[in-house]
Amino acid sequence: MKALVYTGPESLDYRDAPDPEPGNDPLIRVAHVGICGSDMHAWAGHDERRPAPLILGHEAAGTIVAGPGAGRRVTVNPLVTCGECEACRAGRDNLCPDRQIISMPPREGAFAELLAIPERNLVEIPDGVPTEKAALAEPIACGWHAVRLAADRLNRPVAEARCLVIGGGAIGLGAALVLAMHRAREIHVAEPNAARRAIVAKAGPFATFDPAEEDGPSGVDLVIDAVGFEATRAAASAKVRPGGVIMHIGLGSASGGLDVRRMTLQEITVTGTYTYTAEDFRHTAGAIFRGRLGALDWMEVRPLAEGALAFADARAGRIAAPKILLQP
Repeated sequence: MKALVYTGPESLDYRDAPDPEPGNDPLIRVAHVGICGSDMHAWAGHDERRPAPLILGHEAAGTIVAGPGAGRRVTVNPLVTCGECEACRAGRDNLCPDRQIISMPPREGAFAELLAIPERNLVEIPDGVPTEKAALAEPIACGWHAVRLAADRLNRPVAEARCLVIGGGAIGLGAALVLAMHRAREIHVAEPNAARRAIVAKAGPFATFDPAEEDGPSGVDLVIDAVGFEATRAAASAKVRPGGVIMHIGLGSASGGLDVRRMTLQEITVTGTYTYTAEDFRHTAGAIFRGRLGALDWMEVRPLAEGALAFADARAGRIAAPKILLQP
């Protein structure tokens, strides 16, 4: 098969690679696969968990070509968990201590023509839903999970909450779309890239602003930080109201920015939120299939063979679309 292989910092090679050995798992021909921020992080050489050479990519949809369910179109939950530990039994399988994710050893990723993964990780795509939309289930599920946890922590319904999402990429936009589905009272999205900000503004009932030029809202009930750098954590700390909630999704940097003194004195809840449960993923996919998350027309599709250029363009800020999908 052809694959886009990470070979070292800022280096990707489109080349022949061995076909997966699926064993009893379905073999999927990948139709679309998204570039995630974690892929960018690995490509830059900043993720020791993803050593070269490695096939990256974990936001995939395609068709089963061999094994159980052959012929079905499916979207892929890339988290493979044990199903037996305390976390899995409690429905918090995203916290399974033995979890694996495609694009991280020992599992190769989906920047390839073929992918093998357990059948329980697949959600069938209904007729009429294109695979490029179904491939958005993974990034949007991150926002779905964050909003679900936030609903348990807020002292008012999401429908009554003033909300700020920091970051207009696919995860931030996905979280904003989930908030809109819950009919949140206000949804503000901070995004510095003007072209991307315009796309986000058209994707839902959002008030967008450039955080480098405008202060944006203050005293909000809920902040979702979909970026995770020191500056965005500082903004989240400053913007949330006393007794409010910060949900931290972004993995931009490991530390700095969070005002712990204010968190303590004003009883602000800060929760880290990692990926999604299998149930979150299924619910997100179902919402996409039923059209509950908008038109989902904000992705850009490029050939997998041109993946190296797509990464370089993303790094240089030449891409406005919140999500780039690669097509093998």
